[in-house]
Amino acid sequence: MNKTFLTALLVVTAVLMVGAGAADAEPMYLAKQYARCTSCHYSPGGGGLLTPYGRGLSQEFSTTGTRGASGGNAQTAEAATGESGFLWGALGDRLGPLNLGVDIRPSHLSFSFPGGSSGMNLLMNMDALAAYHSGVWTVYGEVGRRPTISGGGVYSYEYWAEAQSESGWGVRFGRFLPPYGVRFSDHTDYNRSYLGFDKYDQVLGVEVSHSTDKRLIQITAAPGGADAILNAQANTPSSRAFTTTGRVQFDLTPKTAIVVSGLYRDQSQTDVRNGAAGAAFGFAPVARLSIWTEADSRMRSGSNGRSFVLVNETSFEAVRGVWLKFSPQVRTASAVNGQTRLLFEADVLPRTHVNIDASFYRDRDGTTKIVTHTSLVQLHLYL
Repeated sequence: MNKTFLTALLVVTAVLMVGAGAADAEPMYLAKQYARCTSCHYSPGGGGLLTPYGRGLSQEFSTTGTRGASGGNAQTAEAATGESGFLWGALGDRLGPLNLGVDIRPSHLSFSFPGGSSGMNLLMNMDALAAYHSGVWTVYGEVGRRPTISGGGVYSYEYWAEAQSESGWGVRFGRFLPPYGVRFSDHTDYNRSYLGFDKYDQVLGVEVSHSTDKRLIQITAAPGGADAILNAQANTPSSRAFTTTGRVQFDLTPKTAIVVSGLYRDQSQTDVRNGAAGAAFGFAPVARLSIWTEADSRMRSGSNGRSFVLVNETSFEAVRGVWLKFSPQVRTASAVNGQTRLLFEADVLPRTHVNIDASFYRDRDGTTKIVTHTSLVQLHLYL
């Protein structure tokens, strides 16, 4: 019973943080011919504050929003006004090149495992976001309330400055998640949490990129994870390790993309040298349907050997603004018998910047054979 409870608790602890990821990039919009995160987000890796163009799309893609609201250009439009704007356009365009956002997410979580069940109400997110874009420069920052389970208090988890030239070359420096694979919105997905791309796994580093109509190359180097650097304590083993990632995306058609990625982390005082390599393929075979599949291999020096992760996310827009998702996930490793997950999700966008998300997880541990069930309902207000 103790082992059962402990395993279930670890699974639920991870899922507790799911709500923080729903503001991330949504690969499902490949069905709308949006293969790049920068189509809608300031961050090259997706997630966080929407550009004025992305705000307009949020209005157009919602169930009751106005069609044709997404006109403009994400890099030149200074502000989204009206319903799609900040605080529903209360400030109009008076902020000029400064764009603001507020992300609030009350949620209800319930879970069950052999021998017990429980539930709780949570405030997953309460964040303020800002971006200043002028000429080739973008300065970006997020600050908010960190859930108690992750340490609590006020926390700034992403801030950076980027210069992007008209020739396609760009450089970014600051705190951000390094580019790798497909950034599914749920950061507890196996291709994120098990490879070190969870909610608070940002690095303090530099990223160089080059973008064309058909290809995006991103290379990042960092002396270590942001928390490992900023929260280092004397006489405590450090998890700081040199980290570099590379990501190349090929847009074969407006609805087909291939992503190839690599990761290397040097040895730290708390972990061995490790790395990963992966490939992902996304396509939209028919209108309103997108299918992404990513396979990754993680290598670790020493006796821990190699592990494999396979994640699929299939999304279908049943009616305008109502998306149904199915995501089977598998992780295998030499030291354990692996884990499997089945994720079912309904994502409803009834109004501009208002999302209602209901998710159901079935997780099975291959070693203990324990099966846990988790349900999460979220109201997402992006103001």
